[in-house]
Amino acid sequence: MSTVERSSFDDGDRRGGPRGVATVLRTATRVAVAGTSPVRLAVIDALAVGPGATWLIDQPGQYLNNTQADATTVHPDDSTPMSGPAGPGPDLVDWARRIRADGGHPAGHWVLEEAAALTGASFPSRRLQGVYFRDQLDAAISRGTVEVTEVVGRAVDLERSGEDTVVVLEDGQRLAAPTVVLAQGMVQSQRSPEVTALADFADRFALRYAEPGMPAERTYTGLPAGETVLVRGLGANFFDVIGQLVDDWGGTFEPVEGDDRGRLRYLPSGREPLLVVGSRRGVPYRSKPEGGRAVRPFTPRWADEEWFRCLGERSDVDFAIEVWPVLAREFARVYLEALTDYAPDAVAGEWLAGLDVADTQDEVDAVLEAAIGDPHWAWTIEELHRPTVGEQVGAKAWAQLVRRLVLDELGSMSDPWHHPRAAVNGAMGALRRHVGRLTGGGAFTGESLARDVLGWFDGNSLALASGPPAERVRFVLALIEAGIIELIGPEMLVEADETAGLFRAASPITGRVVTSSVLLETRMSKGKIPQTSDPLLRNLLGSGRARIHTVDGVQTHSMEATRAELGEDVLTGHNLIAADGAVDESVVVLGIPASSTQPGSAIGATPGVPSPLLAGADVAAKQIMVRARVGASA
Repeated sequence: MSTVERSSFDDGDRRGGPRGVATVLRTATRVAVAGTSPVRLAVIDALAVGPGATWLIDQPGQYLNNTQADATTVHPDDSTPMSGPAGPGPDLVDWARRIRADGGHPAGHWVLEEAAALTGASFPSRRLQGVYFRDQLDAAISRGTVEVTEVVGRAVDLERSGEDTVVVLEDGQRLAAPTVVLAQGMVQSQRSPEVTALADFADRFALRYAEPGMPAERTYTGLPAGETVLVRGLGANFFDVIGQLVDDWGGTFEPVEGDDRGRLRYLPSGREPLLVVGSRRGVPYRSKPEGGRAVRPFTPRWADEEWFRCLGERSDVDFAIEVWPVLAREFARVYLEALTDYAPDAVAGEWLAGLDVADTQDEVDAVLEAAIGDPHWAWTIEELHRPTVGEQVGAKAWAQLVRRLVLDELGSMSDPWHHPRAAVNGAMGALRRHVGRLTGGGAFTGESLARDVLGWFDGNSLALASGPPAERVRFVLALIEAGIIELIGPEMLVEADETAGLFRAASPITGRVVTSSVLLETRMSKGKIPQTSDPLLRNLLGSGRARIHTVDGVQTHSMEATRAELGEDVLTGHNLIAADGAVDESVVVLGIPASSTQPGSAIGATPGVPSPLLAGADVAAKQIMVRARVGASA
């Protein structure tokens, strides 16, 4: 029979990624200021304490963060509203500078090599960022204000034991604490019926299938040279996988002489397959600007602070009817303004007056169609959802669309201050944060939240404003032009062809049909909480000790937790809510699993920018201290 361990684990428990690290740091700072004896913490992670699953230190170096190095920290500054004391520390760039000065790192010589090459504008490898998180945790422990026990294991349930909450691990170990912090981060989904069927099909026919999930936990290399390989997913994971595959193939890139947009040419090694790639949209995520280059400044004309403030005072907003048309106006305006400067002969007419009175996306698109005379620059808002606006196209038309995609991306990356598509990406980056605040504040009706914001806007905003590093996009564009990557088209469908014993992919938009013995899923298995594979969350939901956050009776993708208020006298916040509405103040839920009530908490912390992630960690640390059994230091 398992026993409850209390003496070493009686002050807190959490998952061991950046949110867990941040909570340890905030607790350590609070203990230092309060002058109490050390607080004992148990940090639990199924894979690795410190980096967690996303930033594993032993993952391939080709997997990159999609945020620049100078936008990464785990220490709050004055920009983050919190009631706890300041706790300064190095951001990622400062830390890398110290590694260079030290001339090495215990994790390996590669850490020094990557740190030496790091600039504020570069995109660090995920493993390097994992070392940074681990080092910050070690630094907090070394100061002696917290005593941390690290547990590599999978938490599967919570139980009550008197005043304590007991964390039950998969191996039967039980850890008791007065406060438990759930900070699982990017939890994964259970296998869908489709994925289960494809995996079973692959087993029966001895095919190769890499199902959706974290790239560090999948194998993509060793593909058959010269053969067709199906790939589904054109988001962030896809670009990481391409970086790893290029390294595996041994091909090289060289600049195209005389091309001022930085075009690359791929020189194959002969080990390359043909990658036939698709997704719902059928086109890759849009690139980040290259080398930290500035994007055209965005100043709203209609969707300003006051307009969002008024919306935020309501709880009956319909995103598709009231918000999206106004955002569409802004996207159309910045595109036409930039295009007027970039290619003045392509724009004509009094289009601004037309946008002023456009009340629907269709009306905005009509203004765009009337204003743009050059077919090369023709563009509508509908293309953000569907590149061909849902119309079937032949091979020639699709090839022309892909050709334009390549040119637009090259121009957008190399000249983000002027290029029209870069202006749209920048506007989306600015406006999506306001939409997130409206979501967190409960402004949308439940139907609109599920149908529109969670249903399609969040995905589209990621594709435009949270794309991959420009270097990786250049790789993909060069591989497209070299014929190594073929985009199959939008609305990609994948089936098991029982007769042929092969995977079959098709795009109903382009009519292209391809079969292969290999299918790589490069899409994330994002944990929408109702379908999560996390055993702890599933047990909490199944037993009624947790519930899904609903709006007007419509489910969101997240667990429900209480709101958090600023102030040292407020001793609760982000606490678990049961099916009957009861609040468990001993359990704090941080970040992605409760993102619908914690807007912005899924985003990493950036120096000088208010961070919901770090603010939430401080809320958790405050509650740990309230219930911690500690005394004043001697």
